[in-house]
Amino acid sequence: MMKKILVYQRLERPVLQELQIKYDVRFFNDPNPLSNREFVSFLQEADGIIGLELEVNKTLLDHAPNLKVVSNVSVGYNNLDIEELTKRNIMATNTPGVLTDTVADMAMGLMLAVARRIPELDQFVKSRQWTQSLTEEQYGTDVHHKVLGIIGMGRIGQAIAQRARFGFDMEILYHSRTPKPEAEAKYDATYCTLDELLQQSDFVCLITPLTKETEGMIGKREFQLMKPSAIFINASRGKTVVESDLIAALKEGQIKAAGLDVFTKEPIEPDNELLDLPNVVTLPHIGSSTYETELAMSRLAAENLEAALNGQRPKNLINPSVWETAK
Repeated sequence: MMKKILVYQRLERPVLQELQIKYDVRFFNDPNPLSNREFVSFLQEADGIIGLELEVNKTLLDHAPNLKVVSNVSVGYNNLDIEELTKRNIMATNTPGVLTDTVADMAMGLMLAVARRIPELDQFVKSRQWTQSLTEEQYGTDVHHKVLGIIGMGRIGQAIAQRARFGFDMEILYHSRTPKPEAEAKYDATYCTLDELLQQSDFVCLITPLTKETEGMIGKREFQLMKPSAIFINASRGKTVVESDLIAALKEGQIKAAGLDVFTKEPIEPDNELLDLPNVVTLPHIGSSTYETELAMSRLAAENLEAALNGQRPKNLINPSVWETAK
């Protein structure tokens, strides 16, 4: 009998087609999947789940007695209850590494877009308002030779540091759970406390995973520590920032501007005040959204899935104790 694979929300077509040849595959994209009878029925027999942003918690797992693996098409896995999965000896995997350069490119692009006011001035030209030389009120801010503070110095944080240091001659400060001597040597980066980073940086780039420790880590107190000229970039997860405090900081001039690829609720709600602030650049969570990278992530997720289903250790296993138990 063919193993059953539940695909949720997104998997690039070539990879989906490859899985369909070997397995009984069903695709779902329901925002409330557990209210979908067909979803629940298939879940009860599923051997594996692969996809993006499915909330895999105790409630869902109670409907999945045969499940052996959940393969996230994402580096983040805050949608997975790892403790519950481990308790049930279900492997969980993600796709780190393949999206590092793409997300770092986006973060630098967002930094430039905000500092040089590119989206705003693009609209200025397209709306036929450019009828004379620009005035001081329309000037942007230099990026080169400024101080960049990176919160989170994992793979992506280091890729951002590389671009900023060698592409824009920026001074690099960073804060992470532990110092990274190798990164310090490579990028002439300086480890500091979060407060020191916020006080000294011209640009603050947040690139941490979303965990219990990082949820809401940047709020009113942190924005008050930043320079009034500081530009804040969030390329991590929306819930790492207290969004109401960010809005207040932008409106009250505690910081100069912000570039956001992520939001507390996604897609962003139409009445969110961030959409009306001229000193904010907003993107629809495009961090890894290039065809090449999304395809590579889908392929890696499928490799993780198939390894688990075939009794092999997945390359990107989040809860290795399940594999140790299986042996």
